Amino acid sequence: METPSNESFRDTIGTLTDDGKRAWVYPKKPSGRYYEKRKIVSYGLIAFLFVAPFIKIGGNQFLLFNVLERRFNVFGLPFWPQDFYLFVISMLIGVIFVTLFTVGFGRIFCGWICPQTIFMEMVFRRIEYWIDGDRNKQRKLDRQKWDADKIRKRLLKWFIFLVISFLIANVFLAYLIGSDKLLRYVIDGPFEHLGTLFPLIIFTGVFYFVFAWFREQVCIIACPYGRLQGVLLDNKSIVVAYDHKRGEADNGRKKFRKNEDREALGHGDCIDCLQCVHVCPTGIDIRNGTQLECVNCTACIDECDHIMDSINLPKGLIRYASEDNIEKKKKFEFTPRLKGYTAVLFILTGVLSGMLLLRNDVEARILKLPGQLYEVKQGDIISNVYTYKLINKTTKTKSNVSFKLRKYKGEIKLVSGSDTFEIPSQGSVEGTLFIEINKSEISGDRIKLMIEVYSDDEIIETANINFLGPRTYN
Repeated sequence: METPSNESFRDTIGTLTDDGKRAWVYPKKPSGRYYEKRKIVSYGLIAFLFVAPFIKIGGNQFLLFNVLERRFNVFGLPFWPQDFYLFVISMLIGVIFVTLFTVGFGRIFCGWICPQTIFMEMVFRRIEYWIDGDRNKQRKLDRQKWDADKIRKRLLKWFIFLVISFLIANVFLAYLIGSDKLLRYVIDGPFEHLGTLFPLIIFTGVFYFVFAWFREQVCIIACPYGRLQGVLLDNKSIVVAYDHKRGEADNGRKKFRKNEDREALGHGDCIDCLQCVHVCPTGIDIRNGTQLECVNCTACIDECDHIMDSINLPKGLIRYASEDNIEKKKKFEFTPRLKGYTAVLFILTGVLSGMLLLRNDVEARILKLPGQLYEVKQGDIISNVYTYKLINKTTKTKSNVSFKLRKYKGEIKLVSGSDTFEIPSQGSVEGTLFIEINKSEISGDRIKLMIEVYSDDEIIETANINFLGPRTYN
């Protein structure tokens, strides 16, 4: 067994053998107080994931990320491509939020909230425990020849994994195309919508591959967050840590012997039972310190606490702690680094909140028609032509929509011939209009105009434009 002073374990990952082949991980079935709390959090998040796309607020899907049609709903609020700046700020808030918690509490997101960990540990692996048994039975089954018992268990497990992967793919699709459309496709039958069926099969295959075979490799190889923590963590970050001061003492760890005075012999509380290694879903030894593969799932904490209880030693040999807490007995402190991230987070959240409050239900875009200057009409009337696009971000139709000039006296004429029109719910209207102003009203060859957009005599949006006229010479 390697000691903490031997750093060779950092030269490779725990799921590879010496010759570079996959070392399959057979974690022991976890149990304990943290595991029970994680189950509550995990199943609550799974329920939210499956229910969210079917919840409607004000006629809007609660969460929708329809990239193809460029329609997005977040907590029932509709967002359009024109709101991309809000999305950028939201992403920055998310990055700062994750960074803040990583600096303070390590990979707590991975162990408690990450969908990969939740589905792997709380769904697929629990099914595996139910069918194949615990760690030793799984190892035995893998070495067992392909008899009737092994074939039955493998086919049952693979079939259940495939069904769950298919359900996850359908929910994933509901977030992308909308739950109403998904339900309609289900009623119509899969072969009526082959353009959707093929992506659904692909998503199912990807999820099945990840949870049936790739598994913890996602966290170790594919996910960049594990590498990011090496930059963000410091000695004050609280992580799942082994108390090497208590566990090793002066003469290191030693197997447990009844009625032995370990303290007098200079041995630590770690009895080298390897249960923390056996229960780890990524196959590492937490006693080697913070490692890339550790997802802070707390399984080793529960298992070690159980062992300490059984030999009448205090719990907490493995616990949530910082390096400073273990080495210097320092309590958690709100460091200047954490204060800086928190300040940035509050500022960005305030900016986003302000933008959301100031965000209009209707967006107007009025642009000068390319290649056109102005036209002088009879009676010294100057005419400019524009294109307009109005976007209705609400679930209510905007009726009797019209344009009016603010400050300047003039006339707005729509090419359609009608003075008013309507904008459908969550839709848009495009067209062309002429603005005509008497030459006497214009000072210079370019003036700023403000166009007011009304719906049923209520102003719903404004737009600023440039109006061109003939150049005057003094």
